[in-house]
Amino acid sequence: MTGRPKTAPKKTATKANDTVSAPAPHTPALPVTFRPTRTRAVLLTSAAAMFVAMTVMSLLLETLSGGERGSFILMAALFAGVLVLLSRPKVVADDTGVTVVNLTARRRLAWAEILRVNLRPGDPWVFLDLSDGTSLPVLGIQPGIGKARAIRDAKALRALAETHGTGADSPGATRDNG
Repeated sequence: MTGRPKTAPKKTATKANDTVSAPAPHTPALPVTFRPTRTRAVLLTSAAAMFVAMTVMSLLLETLSGGERGSFILMAALFAGVLVLLSRPKVVADDTGVTVVNLTARRRLAWAEILRVNLRPGDPWVFLDLSDGTSLPVLGIQPGIGKARAIRDAKALRALAETHGTGADSPGATRDNG
């Protein structure tokens, strides 16, 4: 036994405001674009591969007439177009607000219109609660293939909304897991 008494480990002084929880979300520099890049890459690669495969197939099948080949290629272009359309969603945030681009629609929102950014467990994409009482789906941030990235992007968009608009938590606000 040593002659040294046991001492409690040293405690470091902390400020009253310090928390042990996760660090505050990083607010990205503006302008910033959020999009599901992995999903987009899969969709665009599939569109190109399918178009090439169907076109080559139509040209190699000797029993097809010219019209049938043309309709085969047209159908390949139509399928590829649908996949390209599915890869369109994105969110662009700048100093004045947010542009939400979904499949066929584009909507411009001022920061003050965005009350809350939600991505709850099980949601297919982010939803924006708006000042007019409606909710807008934001397909540009979706946890499908890249869940960690979607959560990070949702946190960044929430931080931007809270910094630039009225997105600060209000009574009864629901926070998500991201």
